[in-house]
Parts: sequence; structure tokens; C-alpha cells
Amino acid sequence: MALSDQSTVENYSSADIAIEQIPPHRSHDPSNNLKRSDPFQFGSRYLLPEDNPYEFNAWDHVEPSPEDLIRFESQIEVQRAAPVSEFDRIRFNTEPEKWWNKFYANNTSNFFKDRKWLQQEFPILKEVTQKNSGTRVVLEVGAGAGNTCFPILRGNENDDLMIHACDFSQKAIDLIRESETYDETHIHAEVWDVSSPSLPLGLEEGSVDVVIMVFIFSALHPLQWKQAVCNIWRLLKPGGDVCFRDYGRGDLAQVRMKKGRWMEENFYIRGDGTRVYFFAQDELKDIWSGELFRSEKYQQSIRDSEDEPAAATLRLKPAPSFNVTSLGIDRRLLINRHKQLKMYRCWMQGRFQKPVPNDEV
Repeated sequence: MALSDQSTVENYSSADIAIEQIPPHRSHDPSNNLKRSDPFQFGSRYLLPEDNPYEFNAWDHVEPSPEDLIRFESQIEVQRAAPVSEFDRIRFNTEPEKWWNKFYANNTSNFFKDRKWLQQEFPILKEVTQKNSGTRVVLEVGAGAGNTCFPILRGNENDDLMIHACDFSQKAIDLIRESETYDETHIHAEVWDVSSPSLPLGLEEGSVDVVIMVFIFSALHPLQWKQAVCNIWRLLKPGGDVCFRDYGRGDLAQVRMKKGRWMEENFYIRGDGTRVYFFAQDELKDIWSGELFRSEKYQQSIRDSEDEPAAATLRLKPAPSFNVTSLGIDRRLLINRHKQLKMYRCWMQGRFQKPVPNDEV
């Protein structure tokens, strides 16, 4: 070893050496945390049997224990026993956009955090922003206050990128249009209900490369899923992708629901009047592959619907069959170290692709 090299080693502090000896995923030092790059990996801090769970604020990939599952199910039973009133069920399902308008009126754009992580989870969203990548059309469904579309635009180097940001809340669209980042050269915001029979203004069938659906599908009533999936199918080009993330079954938000919020299995009304559904992995696979909509159980639920003309139309509509390219469960155990509390979060993340003609059976 050269003298200069040896001097460099001797100049390391004991703290530096200690940090090097700690695996990045076990470090409390932000500068030493492991930075992942693989989509759908969902973190790398694994809770091992010999670990003290209260050492860190969060652990990845932790499934609830059998005791926790029993506790969760007992909580769900309490919710089922005290459902939302029939009056409120009709009121909240009739005009869902009304409650989202109130939500965005009470929570301005400063309330929300930018989703800067999306391009890591869905590399296709990085690809469409690359210089000279050609004409690319991205549709964000449920754009809210712009916390997905604006971070993408801030890193955009593609002169031919266009993002259509849609939401069924007029107030949300107003927030996007009022932003100083809003520039119709690359973004167009419009009110659109993904569960309606019409397509967004300015978009034609087969014109979209990528659809972003982040925490929006859960706001739909289960009988609206088929129309929504059909609309996405119509808009996407063959080979186009859906980037999807939403709430998973057993998430903390579901377990904490109070009495008078349960509408039907895994479907609730929040305190602010907005609706939320909690998905299972197999359920999402069946939705996007079309299997759910071809099942007798779903057909019967449509026949039992109160809106008979709309139900008849929905029954006749063929169910699209997306390729389920990726579908993972992102589990996280959050720790309140002061109170020694464990809180389980669960999200579903998927990438669904409209097959090109040669892939269709």
C-alpha cells in the first residue's frame, strides 16, 4: 500500500468505520440508507426473528401475525354490525363528485406531497420523458391537485410529451389549471368520470401510451369497475400500459374505520364523504384480466342493481382482458416507538398491458 493510501485509511474517523460496518438497510443514518432501483422490490428492511421491532420506525414486507389477523377480522365484524344508514348509502353513492369537490375545497394543493417515487416504481414514466423519445401521450385518471403530473413534467426533456390530467372533481381540475407549472404545451386538464360511457375531451380511441391510476380505482363503486376498465381499454394503444397503485385488504386505513362507515364488503365511506375500497391481489388480477366480469357472481350483482337500464348495458359490454405484467403487494410495518404500537400498511401495485393483436387469443 502506498503511503498516501495508508494515510487516507488512518484519517477515517471511528464513526465512518462504524457506518461502513452497518448494512445500509439497518442504518439510522439517511446518508447510509440503501437506495433501491428495482421496481416492485418495495424496500429492503426485513424484520428477522432476532430483531427488536421497535428499533426502527418502519419495516418492509412484514405480514400481520395470526394474532393480528384475528384482531383485524374482529374489527371488521364490528364494522359490518354497524353499517352506514340506507339514507347515507344513497346520498354518498348518488353524487360522489360532490364530496370530492368539498375535499379539494378544504385541502389546497399545498396539502399534498408530490409523488416523486412514481418513476422509480414505473420506469415507463421515465422513458416517456426522455429527449427524442417521440410523441407520447400519458393519461392520468384521478389527477387530484397535480401531485403526479407536475413532478413528471418538471423532469421532462421530451418536446413531444402530452399529459392529459383528468379528475371528476371540478375543484381538483381548477387547482391544476391555477398552478404556475400548468402549461398547455405539455398538459391538458379536464373533468372526466372514468366510469362514464364517454371518453375524455381531446382523446380518441387508441391514442394513449400510458395510463396512470394511483389511488383512484378505490373511489369507484364495484359496479363501476367494468365501465372504467372498458374505457381504459378503448383509450390505450395496443401495447399500452396501466400504472396502478391503490389500497390493499387489511390496510391500517381499513382496520381503523369507525362504526357507520361500512357500505359493503371492503367498501367504506370516509368521514369526509369520499368512498374507498380495499383490494385483494387475486381480485385485482381478475378485474384486469376480465375474469371477474365474466363470473356469475358479478353478473348477478349487476342483475340486482337498482339502475336496470344501465345494468342491462353493462351486462352486454364485453370484458377486456389486459395482460397482468406485474402485480405486487407492498407491505410496511410502521412503528410508534414511543407508544410501542405496530401499524400495518398494505398497498397494491400493478402494471397492466393492453395486448397487441398477435397476443390476443
